[in-house]
Amino acid sequence: MSFHSVPHAQQPAAQNLPTYDAQMLTQDGDLAQIVLHNQTYTLRITRAGKLILTK
Repeated sequence: MSFHSVPHAQQPAAQNLPTYDAQMLTQDGDLAQIVLHNQTYTLRITRAGKLILTK
């Protein structure tokens, strides 16, 4: 098998994943807090419309 013929792992079908609207999470603002295992993360929507998740 050559470098160019390495099989790719299949991605899970998008319809099987939970989907959330970032604007709903931020209540039409640009910040939301997300808690995982007692740690709080900040989700931010930038002016360019990108998402940043920080601890």
